[in-house]
Formats: sequence, structure tokens, C-alpha cells
Amino acid sequence: MSRLTAFLVPLQRALAIAAIIAQGGIAVTGSIVRVTGSGLGCPTWPECVPGSIVPVEHPDVAALHQWVEFGNRTLFGVIGIITGLCLIAAVLNKPRRRRVITLAAIQVGGVLAQAVIGGATVRLGLVWWSVSVHFMVSMVLVWFAVLLLRSLSEGDGPARWLVPAGARGLQIVMAVVMYALLIAGTFVTAAGPHAGDSKTPRLDVPVPTLAQIHADLLFLFLGMLIAMGFFVRTKAYWVLVGVVVAQGSLGMVQYWTGVPEVLVSLHVLGAGAVVVATAMLWTSSRERTHEVEVPAAEDQALSKA
Repeated sequence: MSRLTAFLVPLQRALAIAAIIAQGGIAVTGSIVRVTGSGLGCPTWPECVPGSIVPVEHPDVAALHQWVEFGNRTLFGVIGIITGLCLIAAVLNKPRRRRVITLAAIQVGGVLAQAVIGGATVRLGLVWWSVSVHFMVSMVLVWFAVLLLRSLSEGDGPARWLVPAGARGLQIVMAVVMYALLIAGTFVTAAGPHAGDSKTPRLDVPVPTLAQIHADLLFLFLGMLIAMGFFVRTKAYWVLVGVVVAQGSLGMVQYWTGVPEVLVSLHVLGAGAVVVATAMLWTSSRERTHEVEVPAAEDQALSKA
């Protein structure tokens, strides 16, 4: 192993972990923007206010709202650096691994897409569906960041499943239901009191109706998780059980107490944790070995001589 490779391998792991934390963290800071009503603290894009990238005194925008929104935008720059380094390290490492490079490139592409989505969200005046898209893309990137981390400790050969076919299919359905659950959660927020700005139109659907749909999807996910226990009882499985139960309990307390601001952000943090735990269960259910190079015909002939 070359000195460069010896340095890059642990660096790649550290960067992948940082990407998971940052991609989930940006959703949490985004929720802070919402609950503080700072969604239009920086009313223009890419500038914060007309004529300035950074917050400045403005008669129509409170300084606190400017700095909260600007801090959220700044974190995007941090994520851009982290994911950019992930890709550079993947390209520089020898031998180059196509799967690692692809997963790292997805992170970079996702950050660029989020910048565009974020700008569009501001220009659209925080219309509820644009904010939902912004959040959901972050959750997808969290999933791929977990896959990136896992790829660094496995080979590039075909995936060999360690669970029965039924468990594989169930995990696919669980992932679909999980993302439907997350989408329903964004709808509850969009119809509730924390839409990001006091003047932003809410989703015109009764909150109890959306909360019931959100809860129904949670119970469906819990049912499938219990069914998964008949196939898999690994550490990753029990971690997911604990995270989902904690997140569900937090959601009920949040609803019963009138959706206090701090619980909104904690619930968003929990959503990211559910995605991470579900992705970890997925990656722990299969393994990829290192591809074995087949000797060339000439080498085989010489070895027999």
C-alpha cells in the first residue's frame, strides 16, 4: 500500500461520516430557520439582501432572521467542501474504485442541486411544496452518504445477500414507506404554524388529517419492522427499532403539546437518524467481496509449463 493510499483510506472514512452528519445537519438547521420564522431572512438569492452576500442592516428584515438564514446557507458551503473532498479523495486513491467515485459524485451533484432548489425556494416565497422538496433531497443524500461509507469497507464484487429473498423485498418496501412517511411529515409542518415565515401561505389541509396519515404510515412502517424481526435480529436491526420507537414517541409528544419549536427540530433530527439506521440495516444485509482478477491466457499457459 502506497503512502498516499494509506493516508486517503482513513480520510475517506472520516469524510463520509462527516457527509452523513452534514447532510442530516442541514435539515436540522433548515428546521431552525422555519421555527424562528427566518425563511425569508435573506429575501434574495444568491445575495442575502440586495447588494450584499452577507447580512446587513435592513429596514424590512430583522437581524436575527438574516443571520439564522445566512447560517443555514453557510452550512451548504461547508457541505460542498466536505463532499468535494470526498470526490477528490476517491479519484486520487489507487486503485480507483468506480463505485466509490460514483457515490462521492452523487454527493457533490446533490449539493449543487440543493443550491438550485434553495434559491428557487426563496424566489418562490417559501411555497410549501418547494420546502418539502428541499428537505426530501437532503434525506436521499443522507441515504447515499451511508452507502458511500459502507462502500469503503467492502469490495466491488457483486452483492451477496445475507438475508432471505423475502427480507430483501420487505426492506425495499420499508424504504419506500419510510420516504412516504417523511413526505407526510413535511405536509404536517407545511399546514402547521411553522412554515418558515409569518406571511407564507400554509398548506390548506387540516393538520389533524395530515397528522393521522403521518401516524398511519408510521404504524405501517412499525408493522413491517416487526415482520423484519422474523428474518433479521442483528445489531443494525435493533438500532433501527430503538430509533423508530424514539422518533414515534417524540412525534406524539410534539403533537400533544402543540408543536413546540424545539421539538420540531428534534423531530427533524430524528428523521435523519431513521434514514441512517434504515440505510445501515440495508447495507448490513448484504456484502460485496473484492473482485478476483482472472489471469490472462498467456499467464495461465506459463504457469502450466
